[in-house]
Amino acid sequence: MDKVKKIFFLLFFLSLIIPISGQTKNSEFKNQIDSLLSTDFFNSTLVAVNIYDLSTYEILYEKNSKLLLRPASNLKLFTTAAGLIFLGEDYKFKTTGFYTGKILNNTLYGDIYLKGGFDPFFRVDDLDLLITGLKELKVKRITGNIFADVSSMDSLFWGKGWMWDDDPDPSAPYLSPLNINENSIKVITEPQKINHQSHVTFYPESNYYTSNVEVKTIRGDSTKIKVTRDWVNRKNKILVSGYQFYKNEIDTSEVNVFHPEYFFINLFKEKLWKNAIVFSGNLDTLTTPESAVEFSTVKRGLDSVIIKTNKESNNLGAEMILYALAQKYYGNPATAENGVKLIDSLIALIGDNSKNYRIVDGSGVSHYNLIFADLIIDLLKYMYINQKDIFNLYFNSLPVAGIDGTLDKRMVEGPAYKNVHAKTGTLSGVSNISGYLTAANDDTLAFSILMQNYVGKSKPAREIQDSLCTILSLYK
Repeated sequence: MDKVKKIFFLLFFLSLIIPISGQTKNSEFKNQIDSLLSTDFFNSTLVAVNIYDLSTYEILYEKNSKLLLRPASNLKLFTTAAGLIFLGEDYKFKTTGFYTGKILNNTLYGDIYLKGGFDPFFRVDDLDLLITGLKELKVKRITGNIFADVSSMDSLFWGKGWMWDDDPDPSAPYLSPLNINENSIKVITEPQKINHQSHVTFYPESNYYTSNVEVKTIRGDSTKIKVTRDWVNRKNKILVSGYQFYKNEIDTSEVNVFHPEYFFINLFKEKLWKNAIVFSGNLDTLTTPESAVEFSTVKRGLDSVIIKTNKESNNLGAEMILYALAQKYYGNPATAENGVKLIDSLIALIGDNSKNYRIVDGSGVSHYNLIFADLIIDLLKYMYINQKDIFNLYFNSLPVAGIDGTLDKRMVEGPAYKNVHAKTGTLSGVSNISGYLTAANDDTLAFSILMQNYVGKSKPAREIQDSLCTILSLYK
């Protein structure tokens, strides 16, 4: 990468000392990009680039922009845009509690139903809001059972083309309409005295899962902690092993959880106990009867979901938006296939043909997805020009260079700092970035840079992308 950096600094220096205008300006701009894209990294790596000036309505640069490549999390640009357009910015995700039977003398003689409405960011603390509804009814004892109602979604817990060995990484969450803590468990490891076991805690605490911990605090100046789950057998047994330097700070990792809907109702049961509500029944899944009575609903706005989804590149958030789209327009049970039909409708809105691409999920996790850089630019143009009422929310949901989200540690200085608002996308052998920035001449540019088919870490690809974004920021 030293060669890449040398090329960039040379180009940056030339941009300051060489006055360019008209055709000379455009030629020099293209030469700068061509030079950056001719490094040895691209001897075996595919790259597609499209840069569009939204102020002058012209393409400033394109290379392989009609080459089908995997979008990775750049696909979230489409899912969140479809959510804003077809669900509406005022849409609410709902998690609802119902009961059946009668409440007599502070006792519910009946069952509890917790109905999932695809809220991806329901937290343990939100359970208190559901239980408040029972407390307002003065319920202190429940004689029946607790059921998770997941009837709003099909039984496929992962998307098409998701990799089996991504399990148990939290970036491959098990999908359910009833989610809690992003369907993952946090593992916190704190060093203790030398040659003693490190202190390991889990959040949220629950008897839903078990654990096996073998982490020793050592004198040596290295730490190696492995956190996994018995995912091969689809067991919720968390395995923590390794060693930890005694002077190290607390180490934090996460693993996904199998059957998140059961995790949800188990945590609900444990919250009942903490609130002195007696319950000793069974936990299972069942559809809520029509006669059931609502006792509480927790709502979450689409706007907050889109911001978290794009800023953090949250896969669960994107998939739940996709299922919410499917449910609204095609009913229950919602399927990813029906959700993708709304993305196809968005592609038709922006003037493209969905048959030219392949999209199978909402997050971009699937390696089956294939789109053009041109299509991404068409989307960015459409949102900027044709969706002015929702554009600010869309734009502000994107990570900002050097500030937040997946760009918080990139482009931390120079003209791209705080200027680039863009969605990143990363898979094995894939690194992409697409979004907006303001050029030195105050024009607003939309850009898409897709790179794939490399081995090793994504750092070289990201450094080239960051250099490209700097060149675009200096454009006059």
